[in-house]
Amino acid sequence: MTLEFDYYFSFRSPYSYLAAPQVEELIARYDLAPRMRIVTPIAIRIPGFFKSVNPLWPPYLLRDTFRISQMNNIPYRWPRPDPIIMDIGSGEVATEQPYIHRVSRMAVAAAHAGRGFEFARRASHKIWSGEVDSWHEGDHLANAATEAGLDAGALEAQVRDSGDALAAEIEQNEADQRNAGHWGVPLFVFQNEPFFGQDRLDHLIWRMKQAGLSER
Repeated sequence: MTLEFDYYFSFRSPYSYLAAPQVEELIARYDLAPRMRIVTPIAIRIPGFFKSVNPLWPPYLLRDTFRISQMNNIPYRWPRPDPIIMDIGSGEVATEQPYIHRVSRMAVAAAHAGRGFEFARRASHKIWSGEVDSWHEGDHLANAATEAGLDAGALEAQVRDSGDALAAEIEQNEADQRNAGHWGVPLFVFQNEPFFGQDRLDHLIWRMKQAGLSER
């Protein structure tokens, strides 16, 4: 029996991106399936976050994420452009956020089509791997959709025609995330138990094995 878990994911989170190849390996090994729960980045979810964050946190995040990418042989570079439009020095976040809203809504639409993880995995690779500049332009996200087994045109049309409904679903995901017991990403939730961070995937698998998780 396939066991499912919720995977709360933000396209601006390097940790969400770094978790995705590891989750992909787990899907290949175990009879499990992630339910993608897309949320907006903390810069949007918590207004003023980057104005008050400890100044030691951003440089540590960069050091830590590069270390994780090297340990797991995952290509990694800070996105060009950043999915969030903001002034890094002041922490001021722009009101209009076209990049993150588009890719996030595409991911929700992909989840409706049963290919949520596949799209998130490929789109986040376009954004974070360093293999693509200007990931928000041209056909990069359309290619991610095609690589995920989706009709890219239909996906874009759903985002265009049902943007408000997709945005409302993202807001509901954020409420469910808080109710699950955490605010950060990546967050994995199995049977109402939260596991925060890509370094808790072993703990997630341990718990799922107690519920009967088997290898393929």
